[in-house]
Amino acid sequence: MSRLPVDSSMLASIGYSPDRSRLELEFRDGALYCFFDVPEAYFQELMTADSKGTYFNRNIRNRFPYQLLTAAGREN
Repeated sequence: MSRLPVDSSMLASIGYSPDRSRLELEFRDGALYCFFDVPEAYFQELMTADSKGTYFNRNIRNRFPYQLLTAAGREN
């Protein structure tokens, strides 16, 4: 899945797969997570949010199952 760089102090890039409802978030510390069963509206709202970190914390974190793909401090 390709990710787009974003202007955020928390997130480095964001990607979304509409056919699989998967959201990939790359954090500034290098951690890469895949969130499952995320409706496309959440991706759209995240991309347009004034604060992507705040949106993530309020609407995505602890609400969707996820998997750590790359640990913090490691390259992809």
